[in-house]
Amino acid sequence: MNELLSIEKLQTYFQTAFSWLQQEILTYAALWELGAIAVTFIIARLVSKPFEKFLNGLIERSRFDAKLSRVWRTFIPLVTPIIWALLLWVAIALADQFAFRDKLMAVVVSLVNAWIAIRLITQFVRDEVWARFIAVVVWGIAALNILELLRPALDLLDSMALNIGAIRITVLGVLEGIFYLVLLLWLAVLTARILENRIAKLPNLTPSVQVLFSKLLKIALIFTAILVAINSVGIDLTALAVFGGALGVGIGFGLQKIVSNFVSGIILLMDKSIKPGDTIGVAGTYGWIQSLGARYVSVITRDGIEHLIPNEELIVNRVENWSFSGKRVRLRVPVGISYNSDVRKAMALCIEATEEPERIIDYPKPVCQLLEFGDNSVNLEIRFWIRDPQNGTANVKTEVLLGVWDRFHEHDIEIPFPQRDLHIRSVAPEARDLVEGLEISTDEKPMPSPDDDQPTPEELARKD
Repeated sequence: MNELLSIEKLQTYFQTAFSWLQQEILTYAALWELGAIAVTFIIARLVSKPFEKFLNGLIERSRFDAKLSRVWRTFIPLVTPIIWALLLWVAIALADQFAFRDKLMAVVVSLVNAWIAIRLITQFVRDEVWARFIAVVVWGIAALNILELLRPALDLLDSMALNIGAIRITVLGVLEGIFYLVLLLWLAVLTARILENRIAKLPNLTPSVQVLFSKLLKIALIFTAILVAINSVGIDLTALAVFGGALGVGIGFGLQKIVSNFVSGIILLMDKSIKPGDTIGVAGTYGWIQSLGARYVSVITRDGIEHLIPNEELIVNRVENWSFSGKRVRLRVPVGISYNSDVRKAMALCIEATEEPERIIDYPKPVCQLLEFGDNSVNLEIRFWIRDPQNGTANVKTEVLLGVWDRFHEHDIEIPFPQRDLHIRSVAPEARDLVEGLEISTDEKPMPSPDDDQPTPEELARKD
């Protein structure tokens, strides 16, 4: 310990560090590199302004799509580093062309690339453990690149291989395949979402066709990403043809319901029987369609509950589509009045009650029909039309019934309640005596006044 802290050792360390500083930093080549790093950063900062403004515009246009908006927000702080890295690569290429030194620029560009990769990956990896693992791996790759050990490490991973017939699978190839798979799947989903938004803005396509094109495009992009990732590992796709056919048969039996729902979804989109925004009722669920998926349809009820109904149920079950050929729906409200009331006046008041709610349309005109002479009331029915069933029907009926209630009270129209007359044809003697006793006990008798002659105790005793 004393030897390590001795003056001679410290002087040696200091001289070595100063010598390295003179040879590597305090040189014209190093100063040129530092200047190039600073200039490229300033240029990147200036050039990034229009790109950041463009991304802010994309965020504003996709504010209703949380996932896509999150992607654009992630790229805003990365615009300057990405442009800086590109300019540093150009500077390194020029340095190599004119035989200038580029060590510092290579170190900086490696660190910037690592920071960009970590920022991108950690934004979309929700799990904290995986995010930290990926960060450690990326920083490790950057460190190996700075120390010029990345190529030997890659050669070592490439030498670790497994031969299966004519196929050679290496550890490096598997790692590259996983990386390409994750990256291409993310790009495929992002591209599909962007194209889906573009397709949704085409006025000549119906909502069902828009959803169909979007889903097919997304499936094609994902399938292409998987094929490219498998091919990057070095696996010949033709060798998987026979194995894939047998595997497909087994998966077909095991995933019969999933395939059925998928095919049913395509049929629903092609025949245009339902589309986003339609108001439907199926299997006791009433609501409007939020979205059409490859496996299910999202239906939101008036209670805010989102039901995920498999596509197959919409094919095999009876579905009420309130907006299939049009959004106008006729509602019926039953009303009963007393036999002593004026029926024509009551019907006119019912028509007046439909004039207040704004959601009731004027044509076809609301009507009130006399249905029947019931046991306790004259039964009427108010019929009217609305054009927005997705906003609910019970609230409109409530407004109409409140209007009927107020008008009936103003014009003395009686709303009856059930009544029954009981006729006793024969009664047992014991029951008759009991009824007569109840009648006597319930008869009201006048209370004796204080002026009346009251019997004396002697008179009461003689009566007893």
